[in-house]
Amino acid sequence: MPARELTIGQIAERSGLTISQIRFYEKKGLISPPRNRGGQRRFPRAELRRLAFIRAAQRLGLSLQRIAEALGPPSERPPTPAEWAAIAEGIRGELDDRIARLTRLRDRLDGCIGCGCLSMETCALYNPDDRLGGPGPALVEGRRAR
Repeated sequence: MPARELTIGQIAERSGLTISQIRFYEKKGLISPPRNRGGQRRFPRAELRRLAFIRAAQRLGLSLQRIAEALGPPSERPPTPAEWAAIAEGIRGELDDRIARLTRLRDRLDGCIGCGCLSMETCALYNPDDRLGGPGPALVEGRRAR
């Protein structure tokens, strides 16, 4: 019968994270493993799900602060399926917005790559006389420069 709790080395091996990454997440308050009498971290197996979510969310471009907000404080129990669904729904709109911005950026850059800016009338990056008060990439991203 497997142990109920895992050491930091076992968690690192099972999660694909390094021990230093796990300690970093603990320092940032994303995880809070209980400790035994000797002060050693002992991770509940369910912590693997939380760590997997953190890794996936980082790959999607979410900041650690945003991940912490989505997950809420570390808990003694793993999130229920309904709680995981609520977390996913909470970031879905943000991801949809990011995908839309990246798609616009990609589509607008297609005509620019390799053109050498020969057409200032149609260039999505061109910002003559700094009329928008900011950099040209704001034009490509579809937002106004500040």
